Amino acid sequence: MKTWDVIVIGGGIVGLSLSIALRKRGASVLIVERGEPGREASHAAAGMLADFPLETPATLQPLATASARMYPEFVHELQDESGMDVDLRDQGTIFFPSPVHLQERPTLLTDHPLPAALADLEPGLADLKRAAIYLRERSVDPRALTSAAVKAARHRGVDVSSGTTAEAVLFSSEKVSGISSDKSTYQAAIVVNCAGAWAGQILPCSIPTRPVKGQMLAVVGAARDLVRHVIRAPEIYLVPRSDGRILVGATVEDAGYDKRVDPDTVQRLHHAAIELVPGLGHARIHEAWAGLRPGSPDGLPILGATRTRGYFVATGHFRDGILLAPVTAHAMAQLISCADLEYDLTPFSPERFDVQ
Repeated sequence: MKTWDVIVIGGGIVGLSLSIALRKRGASVLIVERGEPGREASHAAAGMLADFPLETPATLQPLATASARMYPEFVHELQDESGMDVDLRDQGTIFFPSPVHLQERPTLLTDHPLPAALADLEPGLADLKRAAIYLRERSVDPRALTSAAVKAARHRGVDVSSGTTAEAVLFSSEKVSGISSDKSTYQAAIVVNCAGAWAGQILPCSIPTRPVKGQMLAVVGAARDLVRHVIRAPEIYLVPRSDGRILVGATVEDAGYDKRVDPDTVQRLHHAAIELVPGLGHARIHEAWAGLRPGSPDGLPILGATRTRGYFVATGHFRDGILLAPVTAHAMAQLISCADLEYDLTPFSPERFDVQ
């Protein structure tokens, strides 16, 4: 029976990126994915690479900032190895702080001044007198990104078993020996649980992730450059794509594993977008969808080794899976390879939840 050095459970952007990082270090890798790689939460994401301190937990800020800085090189490598464009945009973000934000940081507007009048940056906005700040953030198309990562992983020699549901991690003499699935068993001395919202369903260890539903839509047919930047407001966010689509999102719902799209919710999001940018009233809804983000009890990722030799976890990224993929892959590959660690993963250890 074929064996691998590492089995990665989950073929989202985190699992794909980690598999590539491990291959760079010479490890043989098998991805076991319950559906098609890149088709779950990563596929459904908006792709905002947001590491703004008011929105990012303080504990997570160092990793978020490091990962945002890694993105240009991360994307360059994926594009080079896949031959695909992932639409990395650097126009920045117009951020409308809530009253709570302004109370917490009264100097916020002067910390991040607009580079020009709001009317010049985003003339389509309904309220051009609203307090706003400018963030030098990037955005990426997650669907193109994950497709490129799948091609890059295969180019690197990563094996992929699609449509395979991992059921349990197998142990021998108190260390990992592989996994069992609905199709077969696979052997490896190291297993990494990157199964996102499904991470807690893999026996015998209980990883405390839960699915957090997010509904979104995309509109097309708006005037060219109607929305030039990512726009984030307390009530809605808009993410423009280079192909003319504008994404509108997103809800945060505890709905279990229900990925059904609710037409009333889609219309509410659409109306909120039109209130923010009236010109979107001339656009039509092209697509609506829902994804399941992997939440954790404390809102932080679960990254690191479990107490069982050879079993690692990289999940619980909630809304930041796309943003944190490069730094997660880098840090976890160092940890798994017993290399010197550049980043402190202690605050994200599975042991904080008593994961064995």
